[in-house]
Amino acid sequence: MQSHPQRVSGIEIREVDDGFMIHQPERDRVHYLNHTATLVLELCNGERSLVQIAELVAAAYGLTAPPEKEVAEVLEKLRDEALLQ
Repeated sequence: MQSHPQRVSGIEIREVDDGFMIHQPERDRVHYLNHTATLVLELCNGERSLVQIAELVAAAYGLTAPPEKEVAEVLEKLRDEALLQ
């Protein structure tokens, strides 16, 4: 797993009623993500580590501990869907 994940370029993120729609024009694919998965995707700028992303997610949701395991799972799913480089 890349130590500093980065989202692919050229994706379009749009808010919909129950989350976000992610469009990959190059692959002609559409993904629907919940708010947390979209936050994780947006935090993947190639400069933040998994730990840093988990800390920011914890701060955003007022959690007492960073959800590192859960963020790792989201990152793996985003990678499987080719949304991360």
